[in-house]
Amino acid sequence: MSAYGHQMEREFSAQSLLSRGDTGTEMGSRYVSESGFYMTSFAATIFIAGLVTIGVLLVTSVVSLAVMLQSCENKSEGVVATIDKANDNHHYCEILALHGELNGLKPDNVPPLCRNLAVQYIETGGYTRDLDFVMRMIENFFDTVSPSKNRTDAVLIDIDNILVSDPSVRRILKSYTKLHSKGWLLILLSRKHEKQRHVTTKHLNSIGFNGWSSLIMRSDLEMEMETREYFCRRRTEMKEQGNEIMSVISSQMDALMGLSLGIQLFKLPNPLYYNFENNYESRIHGIVQIEN
Repeated sequence: MSAYGHQMEREFSAQSLLSRGDTGTEMGSRYVSESGFYMTSFAATIFIAGLVTIGVLLVTSVVSLAVMLQSCENKSEGVVATIDKANDNHHYCEILALHGELNGLKPDNVPPLCRNLAVQYIETGGYTRDLDFVMRMIENFFDTVSPSKNRTDAVLIDIDNILVSDPSVRRILKSYTKLHSKGWLLILLSRKHEKQRHVTTKHLNSIGFNGWSSLIMRSDLEMEMETREYFCRRRTEMKEQGNEIMSVISSQMDALMGLSLGIQLFKLPNPLYYNFENNYESRIHGIVQIEN
């Protein structure tokens, strides 16, 4: 058969398919493409319905995912807000403690929020960690200097509010013993009245603080002074007596201000300037009370 004959046969076949598909019924409808592929209207309906179903499922999945992401975002914002609030509370109490020490804030005026944070600071090990760091600084400094043979070099140690727990006593005693073994004159300072000398001395000896040169306590007249004036006055007297102050160690600012402070000052951590000895004995294990 010629090429023309083949072409005519193909055209005739295509026309026959189209004519047979136009029967007027739904089942008999046909959809034909140039490639020869065709389907019934029923099959096309199923195909389109399938596409619609898939589309609905995809939209549902996207909506569900969006809801989940929003929920996670809200939870994350809640966690961040909680952390930010805790940080704000901590910074607030730190600033309050600093200015409280500088301006003589009474311990009973410390807000309950800061009292709770102070207790947490001790119970979670923060105080012990910071105390160890400062004591290492003290030890490193005194590794670089030695007492003079021509004069009396003294180290002043404020004992109030630093011997509050077993860990602090052990850590401070370790550095104290090193200073004593190197020949430094150790002078202990207290804000308490002279009437409490016997009790205080007994307590110091019981926890291992031996070998100190003197324990300075307040007279009746000095009890009427501001503590910073009291400390300054006592340091001036030491200088006049021929003692050279090498360092002052204290957890409170009033002992670290004024004249005759020596060469190096060391500020021990202070749990937010609060009197734990009298107010949190039941909550903090290991409280050591100097007074009866």
